[in-house]
Amino acid sequence: MTTALAVLVAVAADALLGEPGRGHPLAAFGRLADAVERHWNRGPGRRWRGLAALVVLVAVPAAAAGWLAALPGLGWAVGAVLLYLAIGARSLGEHATGVVAPLARGDLAAARDAVGRMVSRDPAALDEAGVARAGIESVLENGADAVLGALFWFVLAGPAGLVAYRLINTLDAMWGYRTERFRAFGWAAARADDLLNWPVARLTAATYALAGDCERALTCWRTQGGHWKSPNAGAVMAAGAGALGVGLGGPARYHGASEDRPALGVGGEPGAADLRRAVALVRRGLIGWVVVIVLGGWLLA
Repeated sequence: MTTALAVLVAVAADALLGEPGRGHPLAAFGRLADAVERHWNRGPGRRWRGLAALVVLVAVPAAAAGWLAALPGLGWAVGAVLLYLAIGARSLGEHATGVVAPLARGDLAAARDAVGRMVSRDPAALDEAGVARAGIESVLENGADAVLGALFWFVLAGPAGLVAYRLINTLDAMWGYRTERFRAFGWAAARADDLLNWPVARLTAATYALAGDCERALTCWRTQGGHWKSPNAGAVMAAGAGALGVGLGGPARYHGASEDRPALGVGGEPGAADLRRAVALVRRGLIGWVVVIVLGGWLLA
């Protein structure tokens, strides 16, 4: 029952407070990881340097979280604080709203600027549908990584598992690119993230189906998800696109290079209203998970 209590407190705190304005631990971790990468990502043996960096950067904070959570009387509170810092549901909605508002009023330049803070692709050439598509894809993916994935690993493996998951997820976002700079150094982070997100992605896809158009989401997941370069992201976005009834995927530009991505979902070009609906889909999924976790904790108490 203490796990369910920690989940309730963390989700409520995120909904009421959002992310800390300054001094977020993940931001500090990102600066440390950037310094480590600049120092270690050079010369021969970069694959093994990347693996060593991953182990050191993740194992120490995860062990510290596990130790703090084991202190008598403090375990649930430590878990609640760590989950609050990790989950980021309100922040996800706020970033999306920052895109929706200028997109709805026809301010394409401001919408491009706002979506550029959510995605790694080049927003300069995006039209209105492209901005909405990029925003929806980011919301669906982050709904898996930063929201439902954090809940899953917290419930399954406690505070230590949660910390390890979110730090590996962060390292993958920083190092997991198939570019000349990161292909060797970032392989361990990318593979570890794929492994941890395998169950998360499939549970998230099922959640999006249950929270939206179930039959269409399951069909898109089954027929389209495997065509994506990442089987995890493909499952999540195909199911989410089907649940929303929008078309995602297609050409995009990353780090100066064009990428022709498979089409996902069904329906016409997305717009500002569809981005708002994507945020609502993730929120419904989060509420559903919290209800299941609390009921499970009550039944097992």
